[in-house]
Amino acid sequence: MTPTPEALAAQLLDMARSAGADAADAVVVQGTSLNIDVRAGTLEQAERAEGTDLGLRVFLGHCSATVSASDIREATLGEMAARAVAMAREAPEDPHAGLADPDQLAQDLDAAALELHDPAAEPSPDALQDDAQTAEAAALERDGITQVQSASAGYSAQTMHLAATNGFSGGYRRTRRALSCVAIAGTGTGMERDVDGDSRTFQADLRSAQDIGARAAERALQRMDARKPPTGSYPVLFDERVAATLIGHLLVAANGASVARGASWLRDGMGEPVLPDHLSLVEDPHRPRASASRPFDGEGLPTQNRTIVENGVLTGWTLDLATGRKLGLPSTANAARGTSSPPSPSTWNVALTQGTASRDDLIRDMGTGLLVTSMIGSTINPNTGDYSRGAAGLWVENGEITHAINECTIAGNLSEMLRRIVPANDARPHLSRVVPSLLVSGMTLAGN
Repeated sequence: MTPTPEALAAQLLDMARSAGADAADAVVVQGTSLNIDVRAGTLEQAERAEGTDLGLRVFLGHCSATVSASDIREATLGEMAARAVAMAREAPEDPHAGLADPDQLAQDLDAAALELHDPAAEPSPDALQDDAQTAEAAALERDGITQVQSASAGYSAQTMHLAATNGFSGGYRRTRRALSCVAIAGTGTGMERDVDGDSRTFQADLRSAQDIGARAAERALQRMDARKPPTGSYPVLFDERVAATLIGHLLVAANGASVARGASWLRDGMGEPVLPDHLSLVEDPHRPRASASRPFDGEGLPTQNRTIVENGVLTGWTLDLATGRKLGLPSTANAARGTSSPPSPSTWNVALTQGTASRDDLIRDMGTGLLVTSMIGSTINPNTGDYSRGAAGLWVENGEITHAINECTIAGNLSEMLRRIVPANDARPHLSRVVPSLLVSGMTLAGN
């Protein structure tokens, strides 16, 4: 019988102590994944994977090392512990490294209220294949769709357990069900493609395969006969499916690791306005059925709600223990970690204040400009916030969509762009980043 993640984590800690570690923590992830790809109505690929990943971090004073493995044999666990201790002896000292104090640790470890795990049975490969085939067929029903590049369905379930020599021991289970479809319109050099998909914790919440295929087809058809936009200064409306990237750049700049390195355009932004005065950005790691929810972080600290931006003003950095110590601040319980790397700061579920206008209202009000539906590449200067990205989407003339746009670049400065955003009211509430469509005035477009 395969040992439980909890038992494996405890065994790793015992071996680390025996190998001479002063302190240690271990994370163990056992998981199953199943992925089905369909093309031209037939099964193209089916993959199933089951495995256990182990990670061990040891401390010798303020020197630390991390090792990982996917072999649960006792000899391997012993070798992991010995190797980690040997590596820590050669590692440079970091005065900020170390485990949490016992009084900092999470006490309520019940994850049931977060609904991270769907109790429904794992779907069969036939059920996943049927979903993918249905999505593909729905896309091909639309006139103008010449093929479907891929239709994929997947399911994963994993159990994670974290334990440390400071007394922490806790874990939870998580599931994910996903479906996507990539439709292609046109032929030859006039081909255009676009995608739609959905991913949920509970299978019952997943959008229908019919809807996903039809939406992928609709998006691909909208991109036909694309042109380059005129070069100049125009308002740009970031569609809801790409708008979260703007907030993502803000979150990266407010990450304590970036600030501690001095590589953030927000390094002097604590207490300063970064968004319009009526907008806030709130983190909620306890939202049920959300992919980034968790009862504790990667160092065993209790996660908690916090307001990252309040009424436009940046209130603080995103911190784990070590980064907080570097900056002279307490951890915000935002340590994320895998099995092969030490903890680092990361955000959980975030939500931006939504507006009162619909996306159609913003399209009408923007006059003439670009509605961005997809982006490629990225040139972001982390020190200055200068922003430049390749974009495609739809041209808006006098408040109405007229034609598709491709092969253009949008540019600006993030500190100025974010202060001018106007949100719509169309954010999807189940996502880990709940961000509506965002209108930004006065951006530079490079096209014809």
